[in-house]
Amino acid sequence: MAMQFSKTLTLAAISGASLLLFSACGSKSKRQLADDQTLHWVETADLPTMDPSKSTDVVSGGALNNVDEGLLRIGQGSKLRPGIAKSYHVSKDGKTWTFNLRHSKWSNGTPVTATDFVYGWRRTVKPSTAAQFAYLYNHVKNYDAVNKGKKAPSQLGVEAHGKYQLVVTLSRPQSYFKYLVASQAFLPQNQQVVNKYGARYATRSGNAVYNGPFKLTGWNGTNDTWTLKKNDQYWDAKATKLKAVKYRVIKDQGTWLSQYQTGKVDELMTDGTQYRHLKTSPDIHIRGSASMFYLEFNQRNGFFKNNLDARKAISLAIDKQSLTHNILADGSQAPKGLVPQNLAKKNGVDFADAAYVKSGTTYDLTQARALWRQALQQSGKSSISLNLLADDTPNGKKTVEFIQSQLGKLPGLKLTTATVPFNVRLSRSTQGDFDMVVGGWIADFPDAISFSSLFTSNNAYNRGRWQNKAYDTDVKNAEGKDANNPDERWNDLVNAEKTLMQQQGIVPLYQRTQAQLLKPYVHGVQYFPTGAQWDFSRAYISNHQ
Repeated sequence: MAMQFSKTLTLAAISGASLLLFSACGSKSKRQLADDQTLHWVETADLPTMDPSKSTDVVSGGALNNVDEGLLRIGQGSKLRPGIAKSYHVSKDGKTWTFNLRHSKWSNGTPVTATDFVYGWRRTVKPSTAAQFAYLYNHVKNYDAVNKGKKAPSQLGVEAHGKYQLVVTLSRPQSYFKYLVASQAFLPQNQQVVNKYGARYATRSGNAVYNGPFKLTGWNGTNDTWTLKKNDQYWDAKATKLKAVKYRVIKDQGTWLSQYQTGKVDELMTDGTQYRHLKTSPDIHIRGSASMFYLEFNQRNGFFKNNLDARKAISLAIDKQSLTHNILADGSQAPKGLVPQNLAKKNGVDFADAAYVKSGTTYDLTQARALWRQALQQSGKSSISLNLLADDTPNGKKTVEFIQSQLGKLPGLKLTTATVPFNVRLSRSTQGDFDMVVGGWIADFPDAISFSSLFTSNNAYNRGRWQNKAYDTDVKNAEGKDANNPDERWNDLVNAEKTLMQQQGIVPLYQRTQAQLLKPYVHGVQYFPTGAQWDFSRAYISNHQ
């Protein structure tokens, strides 16, 4: 998921808050349920859509994760738990996934069946929907032909076997497909309801039906308040303790803090200034992020193409520890590489540690200056003017100002900067209208490939067009011949990351982390490193009189 520097699109990791399940009367628990099971939550942006096929942001993604349910759900610690699928089976070759569905209902009382998944998936993939996340289906049989309009949606590799069995055929194995089916892009959709509302489908709370723990109410499509109300038709409604989650949009940090302190809202995502003052609060929770911000070089042509010394010099001249601790000062951390820490692990080893290349992220101004002189010599120049592009958000501006001050120490470099709106930055990046650009990415699912695939030669998100055959081969093998071999696949992706960092294809800048204040009477809220942010299905309010 492409990132800007706003809190609105930031995803983060599992909450340290405990997940305690209540008995009906609560007599066996030290915590007593409060009479009012209403959670008061904040977003910093309006809700743009509730259409699963068109949702790309975390505001709608978070809402959909609570009002709808796919085949599987992400649970505590990013572990999968059953959703509408009570069980599933994967064939030996990894290409056929069979999901056995439980009997469940939409909020209007009609059954949720395998046909609802078939319809929703086809609708997301067909070209007329223009779903930005349709690419997540790229392993499903005939995806490419259907998405390009060369085959009918009915040819997509998904079919209903009766009402309660869904069979998915992949064109090649995909071990992380189980995580994809837990995302909003793979939710079921009720064809009758979609057809009834047409272009107005899911543009307001009443123009949709829901099959998850909650249902959306009070949203007219433009207002800045809405409510998730407990869905009594949900198959596991007895486990949902909250009666409502009341949302309001607050864009001013000072107002948000005031509302938290007076008890009008139950959580606060702090900014850097607030974090410095509140980091010792007992209410603080550090949300480790599965997002990475990095510097890309334009390597289509020009100075940085085939000039490894230049790329390494830029990286070595930027003190990432100082950027995170002194400038952003919001809990973010210095990176070890492109893939964030705590995204993927194997046998207790974190991917970021396994793929760590010290020279790719370290700070060494003396070496940076020496390499920069060599880079200028290689290009036949004694000095050079370059530009740096980023978003015009507070963090974007802080980052650019810091980088400019750091690179000002390299001899013969004149750096100009531009901070522009998010969409402008994306457009200019895509067109190659930059020398260096600060971008970012959030993992769509908890697997290293979500990042590794970005910098293959032909990936559209590879804005700088860095190219390396060994890197391409390793990623291709991870997605191809080694897809069913966990050890070889892991080694492929580790080797790819090492190549990227040794060749300084990009410069990782920081791994986003947010510090949240959460009222002590709020329990069981789950916070995810990928996909949708929040799950309130097991949350509850304890007495706090």
